[in-house]
Amino acid sequence: MAKAIALVGSSFLILLLASQTVLATDYTVGDASGWTNFGVDYKTWASGKSFKVGDTLTFNYDSSTHQVAEVSQSDYGSCSSSNAIQTYKDGKTKITLSKAGSYYFLCPITGHCSSGMKLQVTVSGSSGGSPPSSGSSPKSPSGSPSPPSTTPATPSSPAPKDNAAVGVSSGVTQFIGALLASALVLGFMF
Repeated sequence: MAKAIALVGSSFLILLLASQTVLATDYTVGDASGWTNFGVDYKTWASGKSFKVGDTLTFNYDSSTHQVAEVSQSDYGSCSSSNAIQTYKDGKTKITLSKAGSYYFLCPITGHCSSGMKLQVTVSGSSGGSPPSSGSSPKSPSGSPSPPSTTPATPSSPAPKDNAAVGVSSGVTQFIGALLASALVLGFMF
């Protein structure tokens, strides 16, 4: 009896942990074109995606000619990176969207932002990850708090299947629920 309950409980824990890792989606900014100032409309690229807390953005770029700066909404509007929250120069930057709200990115190289090399994404609060508890600011890689969002999150259409890393279907969620219910029933039967 105890072994059966332990087995079901262990199986449930493994499935629960696995489901947490597959809920997030990794978006490659600009898809195959990457982070460049030639031929990519980042507003259009972002418009068909539904970003959620825990998702990641991967910026692929030539670090000798481009960078990524996370900036405030006003700096985004004016293409200014003088007060950047964080600047990345590694050529393959992965940023986790850790809170609901809007995020603003641009290339701080002179003329690149004004030629369209900027991205704004709106993140909804529903996710596989845990949003930060109230009263604490999520930290950027430099350790400085991210600015509060002034734009409310709005839902958008689902991400195209060819760009999504992995999604969890309602069938998996139902399976986990059934497994939990089975564990409870087994616990009461013995």
